[in-house]
Amino acid sequence: MRRERDPMIAGRHPVLEALKSNAPVDKVMFQKGIRGDYEKELRWLCRSRNIPLQVVPKEKLGKLYGGNHQGVLAIGTEVVYQSLEDVLPYLYEKGLTPKIVVLDGITDVRNFGAIARSAEVFGIHAIVISAKNGASANSFAVKTSAGALLKIPVCREKSLAGAFKLLKENGITLIGTDLAAKKSIREMDWKRPFALVLGAEGEGIGSATRRELDELCIIPQTGETDSLNVSVAAGIIFYESSLLEG
Repeated sequence: MRRERDPMIAGRHPVLEALKSNAPVDKVMFQKGIRGDYEKELRWLCRSRNIPLQVVPKEKLGKLYGGNHQGVLAIGTEVVYQSLEDVLPYLYEKGLTPKIVVLDGITDVRNFGAIARSAEVFGIHAIVISAKNGASANSFAVKTSAGALLKIPVCREKSLAGAFKLLKENGITLIGTDLAAKKSIREMDWKRPFALVLGAEGEGIGSATRRELDELCIIPQTGETDSLNVSVAAGIIFYESSLLEG
Protein backbone atom coordinates (compact mmCIF):
# COMPACT_ATOMS: atom_id res chain seq x y z
CA MET A 1 0.00 0.00 0.00
CA ARG A 2 1.36 3.42 -0.91
CA ARG A 3 1.88 5.66 2.10
CA GLU A 4 0.55 9.18 1.82
CA ARG A 5 3.10 11.96 2.35
CA ASP A 6 2.36 14.29 5.22
CA PRO A 7 2.89 18.03 4.74
CA MET A 8 6.20 19.26 6.13
CA ILE A 9 7.40 22.63 7.37
CA ALA A 10 11.18 23.05 7.37
CA GLY A 11 13.44 25.76 8.74
CA ARG A 12 13.76 27.49 12.08
CA HIS A 13 11.59 30.54 11.44
CA PRO A 14 8.80 28.75 9.49
CA VAL A 15 8.46 26.08 12.19
CA LEU A 16 8.25 28.66 14.99
CA GLU A 17 5.64 30.64 13.06
CA ALA A 18 3.60 27.49 12.45
CA LEU A 19 3.62 26.70 16.17
CA LYS A 20 2.79 30.25 17.20
CA SER A 21 -0.09 30.48 14.71
CA ASN A 22 -1.63 27.20 15.93
CA ALA A 23 -1.17 25.50 12.58
CA PRO A 24 -2.10 21.78 12.75
CA VAL A 25 1.20 20.07 13.63
CA ASP A 26 1.47 16.39 14.50
CA LYS A 27 5.08 16.40 15.73
CA VAL A 28 8.35 18.30 15.51
CA MET A 29 11.77 16.80 14.80
CA PHE A 30 14.85 18.65 16.05
CA GLN A 31 18.46 17.93 15.17
CA LYS A 32 20.53 16.38 17.92
CA GLY A 33 23.28 18.61 19.28
CA ILE A 34 21.67 22.00 18.65
CA ARG A 35 21.43 24.12 21.80
CA GLY A 36 20.58 27.67 22.75
CA ASP A 37 17.62 30.05 22.90
CA TYR A 38 15.98 28.59 19.80
CA GLU A 39 15.88 25.11 21.32
CA LYS A 40 14.39 26.49 24.55
CA GLU A 41 11.66 28.39 22.68
CA LEU A 42 10.89 25.39 20.48
CA ARG A 43 10.56 23.09 23.50
CA TRP A 44 8.33 25.60 25.27
CA LEU A 45 6.01 25.99 22.28
CA CYS A 46 5.74 22.23 21.75
CA ARG A 47 5.06 21.66 25.43
CA SER A 48 2.38 24.36 25.54
CA ARG A 49 0.56 22.77 22.59
CA ASN A 50 1.11 19.12 23.61
CA ILE A 51 3.10 18.49 20.45
CA PRO A 52 5.69 15.68 20.64
CA LEU A 53 9.26 16.88 20.08
CA GLN A 54 11.71 14.25 18.85
CA VAL A 55 15.49 14.81 18.93
CA VAL A 56 16.91 12.99 15.90
CA PRO A 57 20.20 12.69 13.97
CA LYS A 58 20.82 15.11 11.10
CA GLU A 59 20.73 12.17 8.68
CA LYS A 60 17.11 11.40 9.49
CA LEU A 61 16.03 14.95 8.75
CA GLY A 62 17.91 14.77 5.46
CA LYS A 63 16.10 11.60 4.44
CA LEU A 64 12.70 13.11 5.21
CA TYR A 65 13.35 16.50 3.65
CA GLY A 66 15.65 17.05 0.70
CA GLY A 67 16.10 20.81 1.07
CA ASN A 68 17.66 23.03 3.73
CA HIS A 69 15.88 22.13 6.96
CA GLN A 70 18.17 24.11 9.32
CA GLY A 71 17.94 21.30 11.86
CA VAL A 72 14.21 21.41 12.46
CA LEU A 73 11.21 19.88 10.73
CA ALA A 74 7.51 20.01 11.62
CA ILE A 75 5.20 17.27 10.35
CA GLY A 76 1.77 18.63 9.56
CA THR A 77 -1.58 16.92 9.92
CA GLU A 78 -5.10 17.37 8.60
CA VAL A 79 -6.47 16.77 12.09
CA VAL A 80 -6.96 19.77 14.36
CA TYR A 81 -6.47 18.44 17.88
CA GLN A 82 -8.96 19.56 20.51
CA SER A 83 -8.86 19.83 24.29
CA LEU A 84 -10.79 17.40 26.45
CA GLU A 85 -11.38 20.29 28.85
CA ASP A 86 -13.35 22.04 26.08
CA VAL A 87 -15.06 18.98 24.59
CA LEU A 88 -16.69 17.67 27.79
CA PRO A 89 -18.64 20.86 28.70
CA TYR A 90 -19.75 21.14 25.07
CA LEU A 91 -21.21 17.62 25.15
CA TYR A 92 -23.13 18.28 28.35
CA GLU A 93 -24.38 21.64 27.07
CA LYS A 94 -25.74 19.84 23.99
CA GLY A 95 -27.66 17.47 26.27
CA LEU A 96 -25.54 14.47 25.27
CA THR A 97 -24.40 11.62 27.48
CA PRO A 98 -20.63 11.54 26.86
CA LYS A 99 -19.24 8.42 25.19
CA ILE A 100 -15.47 8.63 25.00
CA VAL A 101 -12.71 6.24 23.95
CA VAL A 102 -9.21 6.52 25.43
CA LEU A 103 -6.25 4.89 23.68
CA ASP A 104 -3.55 3.75 26.09
CA GLY A 105 -0.26 3.05 24.31
CA ILE A 106 -1.82 2.37 20.90
CA THR A 107 0.76 3.65 18.42
CA ASP A 108 -0.15 1.67 15.28
CA VAL A 109 -1.78 4.16 12.92
CA ARG A 110 -3.79 1.40 11.22
CA ASN A 111 -5.46 0.46 14.50
CA PHE A 112 -5.89 4.13 15.34
CA GLY A 113 -7.62 4.79 12.04
CA ALA A 114 -9.82 1.69 12.24
CA ILE A 115 -10.89 2.54 15.81
CA ALA A 116 -11.74 6.10 14.75
CA ARG A 117 -13.83 4.79 11.86
CA SER A 118 -15.92 2.55 14.13
CA ALA A 119 -16.14 5.24 16.79
CA GLU A 120 -17.59 7.77 14.37
CA VAL A 121 -20.04 5.22 12.91
CA PHE A 122 -21.41 4.19 16.32
CA GLY A 123 -21.68 7.62 17.90
CA ILE A 124 -18.63 7.90 20.12
CA HIS A 125 -18.17 11.58 20.87
CA ALA A 126 -14.38 11.91 21.19
CA ILE A 127 -11.08 10.04 21.09
CA VAL A 128 -8.41 10.73 23.71
CA ILE A 129 -4.73 9.99 23.04
CA SER A 130 -1.53 10.82 24.89
CA ALA A 131 0.97 13.31 23.51
CA LYS A 132 3.79 11.13 24.88
CA ASN A 133 2.81 7.71 23.61
CA GLY A 134 -0.01 7.93 21.14
CA ALA A 135 -0.52 7.18 17.46
CA SER A 136 0.02 10.00 15.00
CA ALA A 137 -3.02 11.38 13.25
CA ASN A 138 -1.07 11.42 10.00
CA SER A 139 -2.46 11.11 6.49
CA PHE A 140 -2.19 7.31 6.61
CA ALA A 141 -4.28 7.19 9.80
CA VAL A 142 -6.83 9.57 8.26
CA LYS A 143 -7.02 7.41 5.13
CA THR A 144 -7.41 4.21 7.20
CA SER A 145 -10.22 5.89 9.15
CA ALA A 146 -12.04 6.67 5.87
CA GLY A 147 -11.97 10.31 6.92
CA ALA A 148 -13.51 9.69 10.36
CA LEU A 149 -10.53 11.37 12.09
CA LEU A 150 -11.65 14.61 10.45
CA LYS A 151 -15.19 14.25 11.80
CA ILE A 152 -14.71 13.17 15.42
CA PRO A 153 -12.89 15.27 18.04
CA VAL A 154 -9.38 13.95 18.78
CA CYS A 155 -8.05 15.18 22.12
CA ARG A 156 -4.29 14.86 22.47
CA GLU A 157 -3.63 15.31 26.18
CA LYS A 158 -0.36 15.99 27.98
CA SER A 159 -0.87 12.85 30.08
CA LEU A 160 -3.54 10.18 30.42
CA ALA A 161 -3.41 10.59 34.20
CA GLY A 162 -4.60 14.17 33.79
CA ALA A 163 -7.26 13.07 31.30
CA PHE A 164 -8.56 10.40 33.70
CA LYS A 165 -8.79 12.97 36.51
CA LEU A 166 -10.77 15.32 34.27
CA LEU A 167 -13.08 12.55 33.09
CA LYS A 168 -13.86 11.47 36.65
CA GLU A 169 -14.46 15.05 37.75
CA ASN A 170 -17.08 15.24 35.00
CA GLY A 171 -18.94 12.15 36.21
CA ILE A 172 -17.59 9.75 33.60
CA THR A 173 -17.00 6.08 34.45
CA LEU A 174 -13.71 4.58 33.25
CA ILE A 175 -14.23 1.12 31.74
CA GLY A 176 -11.52 -1.26 30.56
CA THR A 177 -11.49 -4.67 28.93
CA ASP A 178 -9.82 -7.73 30.42
CA LEU A 179 -9.95 -11.44 29.64
CA ALA A 180 -10.34 -12.15 33.37
CA ALA A 181 -13.24 -9.73 33.86
CA LYS A 182 -16.44 -11.16 35.35
CA LYS A 183 -18.91 -8.92 33.52
CA SER A 184 -19.56 -9.26 29.81
CA ILE A 185 -20.12 -6.19 27.64
CA ARG A 186 -23.83 -7.16 27.54
CA GLU A 187 -24.10 -6.71 31.31
CA MET A 188 -22.55 -3.26 31.39
CA ASP A 189 -24.52 -0.04 31.78
CA TRP A 190 -23.74 1.82 28.57
CA LYS A 191 -26.44 4.45 29.16
CA ARG A 192 -24.32 6.40 31.65
CA PRO A 193 -21.42 8.68 30.72
CA PHE A 194 -18.43 6.42 30.08
CA ALA A 195 -14.91 6.34 28.73
CA LEU A 196 -13.80 3.05 27.22
CA VAL A 197 -10.07 2.56 27.74
CA LEU A 198 -8.28 0.39 25.17
CA GLY A 199 -4.71 -0.87 25.49
CA ALA A 200 -2.17 -1.80 22.86
CA GLU A 201 -2.16 -5.30 21.42
CA GLY A 202 0.17 -7.66 23.23
CA GLU A 203 0.72 -5.30 26.16
CA GLY A 204 -2.87 -4.42 26.98
CA ILE A 205 -3.78 -1.65 29.39
CA GLY A 206 -0.81 -0.33 31.35
CA SER A 207 -0.58 -0.94 35.09
CA ALA A 208 -0.86 2.77 35.96
CA THR A 209 -3.96 3.07 33.78
CA ARG A 210 -5.49 -0.10 35.22
CA ARG A 211 -5.42 1.42 38.71
CA GLU A 212 -7.57 4.29 37.44
CA LEU A 213 -10.33 2.09 36.01
CA ASP A 214 -13.73 1.87 37.70
CA GLU A 215 -14.92 -1.32 35.99
CA LEU A 216 -13.72 -4.14 33.72
CA CYS A 217 -15.63 -6.10 31.10
CA ILE A 218 -15.04 -8.88 28.60
CA ILE A 219 -16.32 -9.65 25.11
CA PRO A 220 -17.94 -13.14 25.20
CA GLN A 221 -16.26 -15.53 22.78
CA THR A 222 -16.59 -19.19 21.90
CA GLY A 223 -13.38 -19.78 19.98
CA GLU A 224 -9.95 -20.56 21.38
CA THR A 225 -8.03 -17.59 19.97
CA ASP A 226 -6.55 -15.64 22.86
CA SER A 227 -7.96 -12.22 21.98
CA LEU A 228 -9.31 -9.98 19.24
CA ASN A 229 -7.48 -7.27 17.34
CA VAL A 230 -7.95 -4.06 19.35
CA SER A 231 -9.78 -2.25 16.54
CA VAL A 232 -12.17 -5.19 16.08
CA ALA A 233 -12.81 -5.35 19.83
CA ALA A 234 -13.46 -1.62 19.87
CA GLY A 235 -16.02 -1.89 17.06
CA ILE A 236 -17.90 -4.67 18.88
CA ILE A 237 -18.11 -2.66 22.11
CA PHE A 238 -19.09 0.54 20.31
CA TYR A 239 -21.89 -1.36 18.59
CA GLU A 240 -23.09 -2.86 21.87
CA SER A 241 -23.17 0.57 23.52
CA SER A 242 -25.09 2.06 20.58
CA LEU A 243 -27.89 -0.55 20.90
CA LEU A 244 -29.06 1.07 24.12
CA GLU A 245 -29.55 4.53 22.66
CA GLY A 246 -33.00 5.96 22.57
